[in-house]
Amino acid sequence: MSMPSYPQQPNADQAQYGAQYGAPEPARSNGLAVTALVLGLLAILFFWTVVGGLLLGLLAVVFGILGALRARQGRAPRKGMAIAGAVLGGLGLIGGAVVLVIAISVVNSGSFQDFEDCMQSANSSAEEDRCAEDFGENLFK
Repeated sequence: MSMPSYPQQPNADQAQYGAQYGAPEPARSNGLAVTALVLGLLAILFFWTVVGGLLLGLLAVVFGILGALRARQGRAPRKGMAIAGAVLGGLGLIGGAVVLVIAISVVNSGSFQDFEDCMQSANSSAEEDRCAEDFGENLFK
């Protein structure tokens, strides 16, 4: 009487070595996407500053695009997070550019020149306060 033959079960060592030669598994995290999202959130929060809006927004857009490309190629997950970071960075970039344009137009205005002249001729803090009040009134006329 012969023993029945059963298919041989691979042991744990064989399965472990066989996985080495297959296709590489995608990374479990996408650091570019996370970085893009964090920078995008910071760009939205600090768009009113040049560094916050312009620099952080630009970096968020770049990291978001790179993270989305990695996810599209199947090398990393979280494509949505990368896109969200790029969008938030773009909004921060636009907001920072608007604030910069407004600041430049205020500095180049005639009322700002009058304010500088008034501040230079002021001899007391009360006169400086009056210059600031006049500038505020003239700015929005």
